Amino acid sequence: MKSNRIFISWLRWPLFIRIGLIILFLVLLFGQIIYLLEPKQFTSVFEGIWWAVVTVSTVGYGDYVPHTPLGQVAGMLLILIGASFVTAYFATLSAAAFSKQHRYIEGKVAYKGRSHVIIIGWNEKSNRLLRELQLAAPSKTVVLIDETLKEGPLIENVHFIRGHAADDETLKRANITEADTVMVTADQYKSEAEADMLSVLILLSVKGLNPLAYCIVEILTDRFVTNAERAGANKIIGTSQLLSRVMLEHYRVKLQLSKPQSLIELTLDKKVRLISVPSELQGAAYKTCVLYFLDHNTTIIGIQKEEGPMITPPLSYKVLETDQFLAL
Repeated sequence: MKSNRIFISWLRWPLFIRIGLIILFLVLLFGQIIYLLEPKQFTSVFEGIWWAVVTVSTVGYGDYVPHTPLGQVAGMLLILIGASFVTAYFATLSAAAFSKQHRYIEGKVAYKGRSHVIIIGWNEKSNRLLRELQLAAPSKTVVLIDETLKEGPLIENVHFIRGHAADDETLKRANITEADTVMVTADQYKSEAEADMLSVLILLSVKGLNPLAYCIVEILTDRFVTNAERAGANKIIGTSQLLSRVMLEHYRVKLQLSKPQSLIELTLDKKVRLISVPSELQGAAYKTCVLYFLDHNTTIIGIQKEEGPMITPPLSYKVLETDQFLAL
């Protein structure tokens, strides 16, 4: 019974460790044997071990060679027995490395770090959020949880966990108890009400495992805001309210900027001036223009084009001679 328990315990060890121990045993054994069989050729046990390592790895430097028939028989046995174990050892290591990498890409490897940010849900918003986080905190690790992705995005400092974010097992693989911040984005494949119910459910699961986690949750409808607050949300992003407000503000800005004035009072309580494009900035990138005016203690917030205002245009936008800068 005791030997059976030992054998079962041996089988529970990782395969590459078991093969490595067998190779080590063969090297030490044949190193000792060749030293005993040919003491003139091998003056120490270490030389015998060196010969065994070179032989079993099929390198064959030829600096130590057995000359007697018994020594040559020992060499043949070592090659026949040991080479197969060495091949199996490296094949097992390669397979383990490939399996580990494949499991990591598929989101099956648990995260072990601390003070990380967890983003729940993969969509264009979370993709943009990941990029912005990399710029704001390059050293911060982000754990992405999503069940729709088959493979995680190949983004630096992003660890992918595949699974349902409301399941305790998934959150534990993301090491939720050590997370600093959790950001929950609305599921884009569900209706607004269903997406909000799922977000509140995820929030309850997160707070149940880590009450101290700072949770930011996206809520699409107003009627679920109270539920999110009761679930422990630290910050609620009302997408519908935010979107409608931003659109309305841009529309008001458009209406007011359509009037030919040099000084305009916007709804944002900001005084905006229209500045003509200096000759040296004509054709320059918008980013270059922003830096130019910052050096002159002026903040540029957009471009007034002939067809209407363009608030925060792309940094690569080429400024035209007919454009005007919107400056605070």
